[in-house]
Amino acid sequence: MKKITLIIILFISFFGVQAQEDKNKEEHREQIKAMKVAFITQEMQMDAALAQKFWPIYNRYECKKKELHRREHGEIKNIETLSEQEAEKLIQEYQEIENEEYQIKKALFSDLKKIISAKEIIKLQKLESDFNKKLWKEYRDRKDAERKRN
Repeated sequence: MKKITLIIILFISFFGVQAQEDKNKEEHREQIKAMKVAFITQEMQMDAALAQKFWPIYNRYECKKKELHRREHGEIKNIETLSEQEAEKLIQEYQEIENEEYQIKKALFSDLKKIISAKEIIKLQKLESDFNKKLWKEYRDRKDAERKRN
């Protein structure tokens, strides 16, 4: 009986820790999203009226892009056990995803042209790249600092 109780306690503890880690990951994602919104809003010098038009369009695009990313990275379980036919199917799926990504980006540009200039769209592309580089640099710096401490 003690063993069963111990197993149940360990089982519940594991899933409690896992749920907390998932919650922390989601909070971290939300924090990054908020930083990105603030960064782009500030660098594009958006006023409230423009932000009200811009962010719903951009958020729809980001949501679609995120879904495509999930599809692309959720397919492969184990490369070693893939048959040639399954690999061909995955290649076809990747090509479809690339095409869909192109189409949603094309739609984003079309929608954004209604509210901002082409030059500002190019600036947005650069800002996205700058933000991602900054994020990766901070991540690497944090990992390097952790390694030095250990």
